[in-house]
Amino acid sequence: MNPLKDFYNANLIQALAETISLYEPNFNCDAFQKAVLNNEWQTLELKQRIQTISLTLNRFLPKDFAQAAQILTQTAQHFKGFEYIFFPDYIEQFGQDYYDISVQALEAMTSYSSAEFAVRPLIERYPQKMMAQLLQWAQSENEHVRRLASEGCRPRLPWAKTLKSFQQDPSPIFPILKALKQDDSRYVRKSVANNLNDISKDHPDLILQTAQNWLGQHPHTDWILKHGCRTLLKQGHPEVLALFGYAKPDHIKLLTFTVPEKVRIGSNLNLIIEIQAQQAILGKVRIEIALHYRRANGQLSRKLFKIAEGDYGQQKNIEKAFPFKPLSTRHYYPGEHWLTLMINGQPMAEKSFELVGTP
Repeated sequence: MNPLKDFYNANLIQALAETISLYEPNFNCDAFQKAVLNNEWQTLELKQRIQTISLTLNRFLPKDFAQAAQILTQTAQHFKGFEYIFFPDYIEQFGQDYYDISVQALEAMTSYSSAEFAVRPLIERYPQKMMAQLLQWAQSENEHVRRLASEGCRPRLPWAKTLKSFQQDPSPIFPILKALKQDDSRYVRKSVANNLNDISKDHPDLILQTAQNWLGQHPHTDWILKHGCRTLLKQGHPEVLALFGYAKPDHIKLLTFTVPEKVRIGSNLNLIIEIQAQQAILGKVRIEIALHYRRANGQLSRKLFKIAEGDYGQQKNIEKAFPFKPLSTRHYYPGEHWLTLMINGQPMAEKSFELVGTP
């Protein structure tokens, strides 16, 4: 699989230039392409390539921002996909002094790529106006615009600068989330859940209270809350677990927890787990494995994996394989590793195994 940065190639830049020229006859296509694909282009990473396109557009488009924004808004409709975020990036870079024009352009562009990164500087600079705008967008008939209302104000949006004011006080976000908590679009609901999950990392009690108030109102809301509380569920937050029906596992008997003594790098770790209800049924059960990986410095790093979740009868048997094949994002190191079996947030058993082979 090629890196995403390779998507920004000569063919794309040519298509972009030719499409812009449909709306701006004076646009110098050849000069623009040469300026973007300069001698440094091959050394640039993903974000640098996006910014290079934005900066070069600014050199070749009309100096009047309103005119340039209109040209790009018209051009953007021909390019659909997250990769084309250089359109809203242009608005982010050069539209901060032109609030109304920028808001209008981002509302249009988000349907073709995504504008959640570009709205954040506007939120910081015009907090009251922009949050009112997001609340208005939450009423849009367009699911992309409604998603932007939630996604743009996430306190901890990945790959973006955190909105520290919302980390400290997320209350301005809640009118937007409340407006979207029964949204028909899963695309929008997922964003609302992710926003709640962001808030839970700084204000767990607030999210618990929100879940207590909203749960049971609507199936869409219940899905949002469950997904939005996922970090608290992983942390074994007892009140959150109880809220979603996961009781303390006092009624659960562990029959089998089989872990191999040795696992070779490049192969799988095969687990066997068998649990049984000591009373009538198991009921709602959430089964997780905390894998304690050996790091290069010899210390252990914990990562939690959910392996089963459901409403079960008298007994539940699980066979699970964890691959230990080296990845670009994870390296494995020989030595003793540990597994902790977690049921409904509580540790039930712990075993070690030795990882062998060449990293």
